[in-house]
Amino acid sequence: MAEHLQSGKQAEQLACDYLQQQGLTLITRNYHCRRGEIDLIMLDGQTLVFIEVRYRRNAYHGSALESITKSKQSRIITTAQHYLMQSGSQHNCRFDAIAITAEQIVWIRDAFQLT
Repeated sequence: MAEHLQSGKQAEQLACDYLQQQGLTLITRNYHCRRGEIDLIMLDGQTLVFIEVRYRRNAYHGSALESITKSKQSRIITTAQHYLMQSGSQHNCRFDAIAITAEQIVWIRDAFQLT
């Protein structure tokens, strides 16, 4: 499926296309602040979704989902809080993960929460 992917940007585009096919609406991509970056920010109905996209050609260094460490989650949460303050958004929020391998796309809704 994803053998043609050469970069994280291509994986992000594949994830974005996949999520749009599932009914989500793109708000922005690659939102960043001093503390981190969020790959995709989308709306799922009335829920604002912060999405981390991970691509692995193989599992030699661990799975794509395993690479979303507690430290990475913390940076994503801090960046999401920055986005919410800047945008003034009043939506409910959640954090999703998309893991892309050569064989499949796995979408994990509510992959982690504010701690």
